Amino acid sequence: MHKNTLAVTAALLFTAAPLVATTLFPGQARAEPERAPSVTMYEIGQTVLKMGLAEGVTPDAAIEAMNSKAVELNMKLVGHQNVGAELQARGIDSPRLEIYQFCRPEDAVKMVQFNTIYAAYMPCRIALVEDDEGNYWLEMLNLDMIINAYELPPELQAIAITINGEMLSILTAGATGAF
Repeated sequence: MHKNTLAVTAALLFTAAPLVATTLFPGQARAEPERAPSVTMYEIGQTVLKMGLAEGVTPDAAIEAMNSKAVELNMKLVGHQNVGAELQARGIDSPRLEIYQFCRPEDAVKMVQFNTIYAAYMPCRIALVEDDEGNYWLEMLNLDMIINAYELPPELQAIAITINGEMLSILTAGATGAF
């Protein structure tokens, strides 16, 4: 279903592009593109790591384990959004949905100084999500995709790999309830 939606969206973008290009404003010259832009589409599931809570691990125990593991790894909890509770406070029925944001500021600055695009991926997030069947999941971006997107200097490559490993450790601690 998602692949079909992506394919239809891409097709619409390509067919609409000539229409947009033919709309001229007074005094505007027609710009003919030399070639069509390249488009890369990814299966959304490849961009996310998703781990279910182990049997007997409550959402509150998962959160406690994640926070404890983050402290152990010197990863600062810089944000928490309790989206589900906010919606319930507004009278809107919502499953449990919480987003935890972790960061090591000194590493973040080094990455952004190299390329500002990395700021869009910060801070690192782990979401606690309740699905329609009442199962709980911990989900985060697949940082391998970001790490492999650019050639990084060795120091930054080491930082990125370390942060990825630490985020995986935090995710695993939460899913297993062990820290």
